[in-house]
Parts: sequence; structure tokens; C-alpha cells
Amino acid sequence: METGIVKKADWYDHGHAPHMATRLGCHNSSKFQGTANPGERLEYLLKQKANKYCADCGSPDPKWVSLSLGVFICIKCSGAHRSLGVHISKVLSVKLDDWTNEQVDILVDRGGNAAVNMKYEAFLPEYYRKPKPESSSEERTDFIKRKYETQQFMVPGNNIHPLHSNGASIGTKSYEKQHTGIRHAFRNSWRRKDEHKVSKKKLMGMVEFVGLIRVNIKRGRNLAVRDMITSDPYVILHLGHQTVRTKTIKSNLNPEWNEILMLSIPDPVPPLKLQVYDKDTFSTDDKMGEAELDIQPLVAAAKACENSIITNTTQLGRWLATENNPLIKDSAISLTDGCIKHDITLRLQNVERGELDIELECVPLSQ
Repeated sequence: METGIVKKADWYDHGHAPHMATRLGCHNSSKFQGTANPGERLEYLLKQKANKYCADCGSPDPKWVSLSLGVFICIKCSGAHRSLGVHISKVLSVKLDDWTNEQVDILVDRGGNAAVNMKYEAFLPEYYRKPKPESSSEERTDFIKRKYETQQFMVPGNNIHPLHSNGASIGTKSYEKQHTGIRHAFRNSWRRKDEHKVSKKKLMGMVEFVGLIRVNIKRGRNLAVRDMITSDPYVILHLGHQTVRTKTIKSNLNPEWNEILMLSIPDPVPPLKLQVYDKDTFSTDDKMGEAELDIQPLVAAAKACENSIITNTTQLGRWLATENNPLIKDSAISLTDGCIKHDITLRLQNVERGELDIELECVPLSQ
């Protein structure tokens, strides 16, 4: 048996549903565990046969990982995974994120693509069409939600219907978007009278992605006081229907986050919204300001330089500080080491004071 491949028998107990995972490459663990560097360990996992292809659509050479689920996925499927929310699928980049040995250990425990698919596709009907590398966003999103969120392929007897060529479901099961605070969840709708309305919402919620944006929340300066003499600030980012947040810094009006958050960029490109809050234990969190950034110029610069062979740091454009935007000073979009970056110092709006230093980086889908 090849390293990383789990036999179906390892997942079944007398015909019952899957109940346990086998560690990836356990029979060859000495070689794997002897590599201390997380990056090298990750590369070793990527060389396993099943991990060379996206767990959901089969695209070769996946560069993204759902850490919580333990699968290697392509950049197109990563957008669908992000739409599930980090409580279901936390997506990381093999190349762009800094990995720890503890995170790699999680992937080892999950068993890799072969073991995870054996579990989540245990009862995938023969007639059900999995997405392919060229499949539409609708097909990917529908399949990934069925597979991981509602887990329809983990138990026998589900009346799963195939998809039309345009990706729309023809069964009685559909998904209805439901707002839950800063997260969006999906639930099954069994009411035939609402099928048309739910189907319309579902298609509206499926969007194409043009890339990803890495937002490095560096630091805050002179933030507003919300707890007598100080505050416990954190930052929330919104892009389209996606929301992510930083950790909370206790009792600090000049916090240092240096925390990188990543979001998929929908098409058309919406503004990036930032909100700063003070964390309260026994009451509603207090607002500490907000800002809105137009990231369209950054995306346009990334597309223009997608195949660039320029190696020197090059300024691609400038965003001028005016009364109509939150910039404190002019900022430059630059090509640095093959990456399109934008360093920004902004003034928080609708608050008495406060500044943020952030860095934006656009990653095209081709990367």
C-alpha cells in the first residue's frame, strides 16, 4: 500500500459508517517524523499520491489546505471552502502562510485527501457528478457544501440528485442563506413552496473569485478609550459576504497585531471594510472606528503584472490622501519580490481618534 493511501477497510466496521482515521504514512513514519522543518514536512505530504490533486475537483498541484478538514485543495475550491466559514473549514496557503509543526500534525492526524474523501464521500452516489477542474463556481460550491457542511455523503440513503449542466440542483434539497451575526450559515430547505425563492437566493450567493487578498493588520495608534482609561481592541474585516477578525489585544491603545488575514476577492470587486471594536465581557462590544478601502486598483495592478518578469521593486501607482478617503498620507502600490503590495496608514472614521497601519497584498488565481 502506497504511503498516504488508506484502504477502505480501515474506515469501515462491519458495514457501518466511517469511524476513525489512519495516520498518514504511519508505516513510513520514521522518515516523515525525522523532518523537523514544517515546510519540508508539508512538502512531504504534498508528494503523497492522493494529495497531488485537489480533494474536491481533482485539479493537479493544489496549493491550499483546509486545516480543519485536513485536505489539500485548489485555489478555486478554496473560495467555496471560505464561504463555509472558519468554524467548518479554515483555509491556509501552502506557500503564503507560515506553518508550525502543530498544524502539520493536524494534517497527519486527518490522514490526507485519501482518508478524508473515504470518510466524507463514503456514500457518494454513482450518478452524482463531482466537480472537475473546469467546473463552474456553482458546481463547486454546491458539492462542497453538501460534502462538508451538511455531510450528505457520509450516510447511506440520502436522496441526492445530480446537477444540471449549469450547476443548479434538481432535487428537493436546496440551500437557503441565513445570516447569523458576522457569519453566514446554510441550512436545508424541505419546503416545496419555497423552492423557487431558495434556488434564486442560492444562485445569488455563488460568485466567481478573481484572487485573494492578504491583509496584514500591523498596529494601531492612539486608539479611542472605551474602558475607563484603556481599551481591548480587535479588528474585523468584511469583503462581500466574508468576515474575519484579529485576536484581541488586552489593555492597549497602541496595539501590535502583526496578524495576517486572508479573504477571497469576489467579482465584481467590493470595497474592503475595517471595523475596530473594544472587547467587553459583560456587555456589547464598543465601536472604536471604521474605514472603507477601494481595492480595485490593487486588483488591477495584480492582473497587469500577473506574468511580469520584473525582479526589482517597482512602483505601480499612488493613492493620494484626500478629505474623501481615510488615508493619512499618500500610499504606493508596488511590485516587490513578485508580489503586489500596498502599505497604508489610515485614519479611523466615525470616532474621536485612532489610526491603523496595514499592508495589502493581492494574489491572482493563477498563483
